[in-house]
Amino acid sequence: MSTQSKQFNIHEDWTVVILGFIIIGISLFIFLPEVPVFSWSNTADLFTNVFDFVNLKILLIQFLYLISIGTIGAFFIGRSVKYFLFTFPIVYLLTLIALILAGNSAIKSINLEAVIFSLIIGLAIGNFFKLPEWFRSALSTEVFVKIGLVLLGTGVIFSDILKAGSLGLIQALVVVISVWYFAFWLCRKLKVDDELTMMISSAVSICGVSAAIATSGAIKGDSKKLSYVISIVLVTAIPMMIFMPMIAKYFNFPEEVTVAWLGGSIDTSGAVVASGTLVGETALKISTIVKFSQNVLLGLAAFAISVYWTYSHNTSSEVIESKPTLKVIWERFPKFVIGFIAASLIFSFLISPETRDSAKDSLKNLQGIWFALAFTSIGLETNFKDLLSNNSRKPLYAFLIAQLFNVIVTLIIAFLLFGN
Repeated sequence: MSTQSKQFNIHEDWTVVILGFIIIGISLFIFLPEVPVFSWSNTADLFTNVFDFVNLKILLIQFLYLISIGTIGAFFIGRSVKYFLFTFPIVYLLTLIALILAGNSAIKSINLEAVIFSLIIGLAIGNFFKLPEWFRSALSTEVFVKIGLVLLGTGVIFSDILKAGSLGLIQALVVVISVWYFAFWLCRKLKVDDELTMMISSAVSICGVSAAIATSGAIKGDSKKLSYVISIVLVTAIPMMIFMPMIAKYFNFPEEVTVAWLGGSIDTSGAVVASGTLVGETALKISTIVKFSQNVLLGLAAFAISVYWTYSHNTSSEVIESKPTLKVIWERFPKFVIGFIAASLIFSFLISPETRDSAKDSLKNLQGIWFALAFTSIGLETNFKDLLSNNSRKPLYAFLIAQLFNVIVTLIIAFLLFGN
């Protein structure tokens, strides 16, 4: 490491908070990056929409924007800027391929998200080609994930709770607390390790991918385990998205019950939107709002998980003898969670709805691209065997059983609250 890097070395969590708010500040006051087009149905569409000169120009500007932010991050943390500048274009190009694949209309219809393609592409290259150690070490997986999480806070708007009404909020609270606790208890019974237990519990009970990522960040979790959980979330969301509306139609569930059930139990917002669309336009709006109510709880859950994990998993010598002090908890507390909550509070209460709406799509796109970059990086640094033979099948069984519990409990609560 160079002398300059040693002199300028900020903690990674504080760095991502700074970078997240630089991006937010640029978006609000200086420059709002355009959202590139990735939607296509056939080869003609691909060249007309995605490879159009205007779209390629947007992608080039986005690349320069992201690599500039990433370079600042590498410098702040004290990593090799030279290696970052070499690896980032490769990771970005691979991620673009994933985004283009996910943009296909046939892929969209089964709700496969870009992060799964990012992971698959990264795994394929990382396992079939021998990557040099310096390349793997230059991958900024944690930084990419945490920047995405800070930006995720801009979309967690507290007024969405009010839109769902008191019944939507009650459902969200009851479902999140009961399902999270059941999943946690089940994982402990099956002797699933602590990191996977926390990720699975949050993914099943709150909002799938985002909750798993936030929890992994909060507990400084293993990226391989995070990949494993997210793969399960995305794969199980597909049959749920297709069959739950069919079950509701077969048994003639009232529309309000159906949408509350869909919004409360399907783990990804995209799948909720897709399944809500199958029921009807009103159903789409209500199910999405109910889902947003659960998403709003993500900030509170991330904070609570961070405190719990910091308090219960501190292994320093002074803590082995006594419980950790507030100072020790603060030192180990993942600071990016503060950035997430601050972004959520600012966008909920300090920014006008008009400004928020104008920046919403651009910030959501940036959040998505950071997550996709992170999963390309995770794939590149992960051994495929490690991902598939993740200790045992117990985490998979725990997830599926907890998901079944989630579906049943949410349906009961939906009938109690919305059945009249």
